Amino acid sequence: MSRPTALIADDEEAMRQQLRSRLHEAWPELDIVAEAANGIEAVALAGQHQPDIVFLDIRMPGLSGIEAARMLFNRCHLVFVTAYDQYAIEAFEQGALDYLLKPVGGERLKTTSARLQARIGQQPSDIERQLTQLLSHHGKAAPVRPDYLRWIQAVVGANLRMISTREILFFQAEDKYTRVQTEQSEVLIRKTLKELADELDPNEFWRIHRSTLVRVDAIQEVTRDLRGRQMVRIRNHPELLEVSRGHTHLFQQM
Repeated sequence: MSRPTALIADDEEAMRQQLRSRLHEAWPELDIVAEAANGIEAVALAGQHQPDIVFLDIRMPGLSGIEAARMLFNRCHLVFVTAYDQYAIEAFEQGALDYLLKPVGGERLKTTSARLQARIGQQPSDIERQLTQLLSHHGKAAPVRPDYLRWIQAVVGANLRMISTREILFFQAEDKYTRVQTEQSEVLIRKTLKELADELDPNEFWRIHRSTLVRVDAIQEVTRDLRGRQMVRIRNHPELLEVSRGHTHLFQQM
C-alpha cells in the first residue's frame, strides 16, 4: 500500500516547518509532498500532486484557506490550522470539519492524525454547507481585527523557537536586544521595541515605559513605591515594572 500524502499551506514559513516537524513525530508514515505560501498556490499544488490531505491556514493572501477549501473539499481530506478565533471554532465544532490550533502539537494533533488515518482511502465528506457557514462567519470577523503579530521567533542555541504572543508577559529593551519574558523562561531577540509596538495588538500589549511593553491581562496590580512611582506587578512573576510619567494615563484611577 502506498504511503499517505499531504500538502501544507501557510503564509508563514516557520509555521509550515513547525507543522511538518510535528506531523513527522505524530505520523511518521505521512509524506509531505508540497508546501504552499498562499491559497492560490495550495489549489494549484493540490491539482499537481493530488494529496490525500491538505492542511490549510485560514488567513492567507490570494485565497484564504476557507476559499481554497471550497475548491478542494471533494478531492481530498481537509484540516484547517488556525490561531484561536471565536467565530471559526464555533463553526468548526458545529460541523464535520477537522482543525488544529496554533501552536500545533499535543493530544489534538494525535487525535486528528488518528481520525485522518481512518479516513484515508474513503471519499472525502461533503462539507460544502459547513464551509459556506464558516466563510460567512469569517467574513464578519476579518475586518474587525487587523492581522497583528501572533508569533515571536527567537534563536536559542542552534534552534529556532516559536513563542506565541499569548504566552508572553512583557517585552523589555536591553542594549541592542529585546528581552522576551514568559512564565517559564526569557529569551533575547533583535526586533526593537518600536517594531513590536507597531506590530502587536494595542488592546493586548500596552507600552508603560519607553523600554517596556506589557501584556495587559498579565497585570496583577498597579502600586506606588516610596518615591510615588507607579509600579506594575506581573502575575506569576516576581519582577516589578516601572510606569513612566508619560504613560501614567493608562492607570488613571490611581
